[in-house]
Amino acid sequence: MIESATRGDPCCSLLWTSKSTYKIAEELNKDQYRAGRKVVGRILKSLDYSLQSNKKTREGSSHIDRDKQFQYINKKTKIFQSQNKPVISVDTKKKENIGNYKNNGKEYRAKCNPREVEAYDFIDKNKGKVSPYGIYDIALNKGWVSVGINNDTAQFAVNSIRSWWYEMGQENYSKASEIFINADGGGSNGYRIRLWKIELQKLADELYKSIHVSHFPPATSKWNKIEHKMFCFISANWRAKPLIDRATVVNLIANTKTKNGLTIRAKLDENIYQKGIKISDKELEKINITRSNFHGDWNYTIHPQIN
Repeated sequence: MIESATRGDPCCSLLWTSKSTYKIAEELNKDQYRAGRKVVGRILKSLDYSLQSNKKTREGSSHIDRDKQFQYINKKTKIFQSQNKPVISVDTKKKENIGNYKNNGKEYRAKCNPREVEAYDFIDKNKGKVSPYGIYDIALNKGWVSVGINNDTAQFAVNSIRSWWYEMGQENYSKASEIFINADGGGSNGYRIRLWKIELQKLADELYKSIHVSHFPPATSKWNKIEHKMFCFISANWRAKPLIDRATVVNLIANTKTKNGLTIRAKLDENIYQKGIKISDKELEKINITRSNFHGDWNYTIHPQIN
């Protein structure tokens, strides 16, 4: 009766139903009474079955050069760090509703006195959502988060990196002539996004530094260091706390710390970023870019323009 789940039996009588002890006992007892749900439970346990939830492990098809790309990033990271040049991991955390809404997790409160929040997570038109864009310094274990109030675009992503440099980066890497960015392959900082490269060119010209970029292969975003070195601790710090306003979001992020020394600074980005900006082939050709011999679409360097 449970073979459809364990052996893919297409003829199982319980193929399209929940395989609870109640359902299994009901099926067993169709012709005559054989067992109750407790007996079914004991039998399943003796056969090494247990209740299990789904596990997120499948990331889609693996690219043939996945491991080589990771090796490329790792090797380049070590070279930059040995020369005291910044290596940063960047990404956008998921958008968050602002208001008195439920936030997953638990916190200690007086007994029988849970925090009361809205029953439905309908977006508050006045408060809207926020998009936290993070920059994680791999060597120093320090982070920066720009909390955007508008669209998550390539302009927002690069402006967040710009803010990180002026607020934190230049203090620690004043003599560095290059920056190395590790980013996912999609989203506002995706390798196919033309505006991402245009904005990086502007930043390279402004800082007069070469900006190296390496993107993670498809379906490997969970290996981005910012995910498990910074974002997860932010989520843990604000568990069960409603994000009632933008100031709350900024303060909760900025007060995230770990025993391993992680510190984060955060600031609200109140700029309005336009969606759907088109970049022509002619504009793209003006970018001073050098592509790596190995996957130049994933690995490239944008140099300052030579006047």
